[in-house]
Amino acid sequence: MYVSMKDMLLHAHKNNYAVMAINCVNMEQAKAIIQSAEEESSPVIINISPRQMKAHGHGDILAPMIKGMAEKVSVPVAFNLDHGASFEDITDAMRYGFSSVMIDSSSCEFEENVRRTQQVASLAHGMGLSCEAELGHVGLASQSDDNKVDLYTNVEQAKEFVKRTNCDCLAVAIGTAHGAYPKGMIPKLDFDRLKELKEALDMPLVLHGGGGAGEENIKKAVSCGINKINVCTDLMRHATKTTIEVLKQNSAIDYMDLCIAVQNAMKDFIKSYMRMIGSSGRYSFTKSSTVEFD
Repeated sequence: MYVSMKDMLLHAHKNNYAVMAINCVNMEQAKAIIQSAEEESSPVIINISPRQMKAHGHGDILAPMIKGMAEKVSVPVAFNLDHGASFEDITDAMRYGFSSVMIDSSSCEFEENVRRTQQVASLAHGMGLSCEAELGHVGLASQSDDNKVDLYTNVEQAKEFVKRTNCDCLAVAIGTAHGAYPKGMIPKLDFDRLKELKEALDMPLVLHGGGGAGEENIKKAVSCGINKINVCTDLMRHATKTTIEVLKQNSAIDYMDLCIAVQNAMKDFIKSYMRMIGSSGRYSFTKSSTVEFD
């Protein structure tokens, strides 16, 4: 089923698990993600950023393809614009047929972030789409932004932000950062802040920059209230590593067979991650619950 993120994340919020939001730039990744979700009876979100759309995975091509694949499976699948900073990128995604959008004005002053998020949330809701926002700022691992406490989400500000913007889920900054961390480094997350945010907001919370955070951190983040985890760097690295290994074993492999091998390796990674964050098997439960996905 092709749906927005709203109901699946509300169910995750009420039942204390998280849904993967996986960045995707081509057909092989889309197939790996959707097939994994179906085989694990798990909801899933497919992400793509404006940078990725401009570089390779054009939204006007991916959106109808993903929607077509999603409509052939029984589990809920959302297609979300990740880190939409410009109004043009966001409205383009809406026009292409995305089911959800993220407005990221986290680098702006508080009032400007509120203003922009209000505008996008209102437009999205009018079209039956969900809207994710960000408060605090999840920066770059390469710049050690995970250690900059002044970028972390303020609990009192978050309460005001959510009330004024009516966003459906909120990406919070608690010590993760985008991209690859220096070798051997595992970020230290502010779980106390996360618990305070969860109690104060009582809504789905999102973790960005979880790549390289480690299984222990991810599991604890879910137990403390994270309901959507963005996964990009770890899966991309896994796909690259598999490509190199397959070519080393058989440099004459047919290109299609190489694509299938990498797709299957991505499925192994995704399904394992779904089990780790507790989304596997959830759809068999939600079919008889009060939460509807159609």
